[in-house]
Amino acid sequence: MNTTDSSISTKRVIAGNVLIFLGGFVLLFTAGVKLAQIPKVVDQFNAFGFDGSKLVMVAALELTCAVLFLIPATRSVGLLLVSSYLGGAIATHIQHGQSLLPPAIVLTLLWLGAWLRHPELLWSLNRIRLSHKTQLDSTYPKAALQR
Repeated sequence: MNTTDSSISTKRVIAGNVLIFLGGFVLLFTAGVKLAQIPKVVDQFNAFGFDGSKLVMVAALELTCAVLFLIPATRSVGLLLVSSYLGGAIATHIQHGQSLLPPAIVLTLLWLGAWLRHPELLWSLNRIRLSHKTQLDSTYPKAALQR
């Protein structure tokens, strides 16, 4: 499915952009909080095993992922990196008995925004659906499919 900006509705583009920038802002904000060494955040990350330079590295990774995701030309790479980064955050939260909802919600917002803005993102699912429909069309008479 080759989708261009002109083939998706304006509302969908706006909704996608809002979610992309909302999720991107959250990542930029949380990276800034880590870089600012806010005591509560430092304590939490120390408990996770990320202290000193490791916390700065985590913040730098988050910042890099967010910037790559927010720039349209690098969004596909950014989405891959953000997904990896937040997958690690989800695993860390589970490992330490904390709720996985905060990173999972941010990841969901980013994927939903990317899909709304770039429907071709999930192109392989359309191939599966079209392949299945083609198999049905060749197997069953058209009258049976219309029921």
